[in-house]
Formats: sequence, C-alpha cells, structure tokens
Amino acid sequence: MSMHSLLQRFAPLLVLLALGLCIGAVNHDFFDPMNLARIAISAAIPLTIALGGTFVIQLGSIDLSAEGIVAVSAITVSMLVGNSYNDNHYGLWVLAVAIAAGTVLGLANGVLHVFLRIPSFIATLAVGFVATGIGTAWLSGNTIRVSDTALRSIAITRYAGLPLSVWIGLLALGVAWFIYRHTLLGRHTLAVGGGEDLARLNGVRVRRVRIAIFALAGTFYGVAGILAVAQYGQGHALIADGQLFVAITAIVVGGTSLAGGNGSPFNTLIGTLIVVVLGNGMVLLGVPPYVQQGIQGVLIIVAVTLALNRSHRRIVK
Repeated sequence: MSMHSLLQRFAPLLVLLALGLCIGAVNHDFFDPMNLARIAISAAIPLTIALGGTFVIQLGSIDLSAEGIVAVSAITVSMLVGNSYNDNHYGLWVLAVAIAAGTVLGLANGVLHVFLRIPSFIATLAVGFVATGIGTAWLSGNTIRVSDTALRSIAITRYAGLPLSVWIGLLALGVAWFIYRHTLLGRHTLAVGGGEDLARLNGVRVRRVRIAIFALAGTFYGVAGILAVAQYGQGHALIADGQLFVAITAIVVGGTSLAGGNGSPFNTLIGTLIVVVLGNGMVLLGVPPYVQQGIQGVLIIVAVTLALNRSHRRIVK
C-alpha cells in the first residue's frame, strides 16, 4: 500500500487525534473522564443514525428521511410505555414495535425509489416530511413526557462508567460492521455503488439490494428513536431536529464518498466522533452557538472537497 493511500485511509483518524490533542492542550478539562463520557453519550444517537445512512450512501443514493423516521419511532415508543398522554403501559416489548415502524418507513423509501424510479433524495425527503407530519398530527403538536423507568434507565443505568445507550450505539456499530463485512448484502451494496450496470451483469439483484438497504437504514433510525426518548424523557415530532445534518457530516467527514462504492461503519464512527468532539471542544472553548454551526458548515465543504478529489468524477450530480 502506498504512503498516499495509507494517508487517505487513516486521514480521518489522524484528524480526530489532532483535534482532540489541540482542544485538550487549550482546555485540560477535555480529557477529564466525565467529559469523555459526555462525548460518548452525545455520539450514541448521531452514530446510530449515521450507520443507517452509511449503507444508503454506499449505494450512491442519499437518505433525507432520518429525522422524520426517528420521530415516528420515538413517538411510537412514547405512546406505548408509561406516559403523560394516555394510560398505555406495555413495557419494553414495544421497543420492537418502534424498530418495526422505522423499518416499514425505510421500506417505503426503498419501494418508492425503486418501483416509481424517483431519485432517492426526493423519495426520502417526501417520506421524511410525511413521517414528521404523521408525528405532528398524531400528537396534535404536543410533547409526550415519558414516565416509564425501565425505558429511562437506558440513558441512566451505567456499565463500566457509560450509560446503556452508549453500549447500544456500540452494538449497532457491531451489527453494521458485520453486515458490511460478512454478508452478501454488504458486498452487493458496495458493488451497486461502484457501478450498477457491472453489478447487474455479475448477477446482483440491484432492485432487491436497494430496497433492503433503505429498510435496513430505517431499522437503525428506529433504534435511534428509542435512544432519543430514553435520553430526553419525552417524544415529539421534532425530537431529531438537526440530526440529519450531523449524520451526513459524520459520514462524509469519515471519508465515505457521496459517489458510492466505498466507506465503512468504522469510518462513520470516526466521522461521528470528529463532529461530536468538535462540538464539545467549541463549548469548552466558549465559542458562541451560531459560530459553531458555521464551523460545521465549513467542515462539510472541506470534507466533500477532499472526498470528491478521491473519486475523480467527470460528472457531478
């Protein structure tokens, strides 16, 4: 492996280390175990969303429905466990219902995209809006407070100093890595992203792969919805506001090309940590919130520029 390709491969990790060392040098609180735990907690939800999005981007598509799907899953959980809105108290088996809701909406993305031949960004944008609309109408714009202690314990109960939500995020990473590395679906996803016609000639069932990946992404968003309710103790239609931007930034900053055909869950973990560490560092250094958003915007532009240089595309779409 040449020095250049090694550098490209490990660039995001080097950026993360450099960022951490720089922030830590200016403010020693950065390396405080409490702060590192805070970073891990902040990363759990965006990581879970970004893992789902990574598979879609590997296809060369894009999924803009994450915020809406996370909201529907979050509201589903909130409505079915002990809450301030109704008398339901079905216990933790409803987590499966929330994940199923995410999967079904993801499946809708895939079916619309594949069978109606609508570009993925339009299909997913529409599904995301519909999902947010369903969530808002369902609650008449209200917020549900969740009183279920078992669900709240996901964000509170700690193992080895980290709440269960962080371990669930890591479990999601493990599942994503297994699918990426050890399944036919994972290999076929990269094949479709690398060149759909070639994949089809090699016997890949492209339409089936596309639908499966959008449904899989929805499953990850469903898990993120559960984590969001556990963390915030409430469910409402805008619970995932701003998470899509963070997730796509994380995927791109991690070095996954928007053209498709490359990237891995581990890259996405590094990208998520870069975004979260940057946000955490800016808070520690007292940077105003509106400046923080600007800096994140610049980060995306720089990352996309570097990613596009790698893919040497004649056509930008």
